[in-house]
Amino acid sequence: MRKTIEAGSILIESGTPMPVSLLRQGEPFADGWTFFRHPNRRDLETSIDEAGLTFFYLAGEIKATVFGFDEEALMMRVAKKLIKNVKAQHWNGLEITRVAMSSFLGVPYATVAGHGRHIQEGLVLRHRGSTATTGLLSAEEAVAAWEDEGGALRPAGGRLAA
Repeated sequence: MRKTIEAGSILIESGTPMPVSLLRQGEPFADGWTFFRHPNRRDLETSIDEAGLTFFYLAGEIKATVFGFDEEALMMRVAKKLIKNVKAQHWNGLEITRVAMSSFLGVPYATVAGHGRHIQEGLVLRHRGSTATTGLLSAEEAVAAWEDEGGALRPAGGRLAA
């Protein structure tokens, strides 16, 4: 089956915790990712939530542009570029939000934009492979770090007032 990248398509990295019912809806894609063509977002997010997982939507659009004459190969290459970008940020999903085909001096090109998505257990966003406490600070540690960077002065004795 031809995998056409369109706005609304979602790509999820293999090995990401997912409900079995959703895995059956996906199609294998390049580089160990699964392709979901126009999923019903409400059903998708409800299934993920019911499985005890959180499906994060990450701000900051990512986009890639690729030139070429074969539209299917062009879309595959641009999707791989976006996947590479998402993997570099340590996220395990990608939602396509915009696809534009055009040409420059007779050479066709595609620009595809999307947002990183991340599926994980728990409500605190963390990069894949990290533990629940990696990168997290207690309230006192956070205040101390803020003060060390020029925040409010500490009271005498270095403790917070009760």
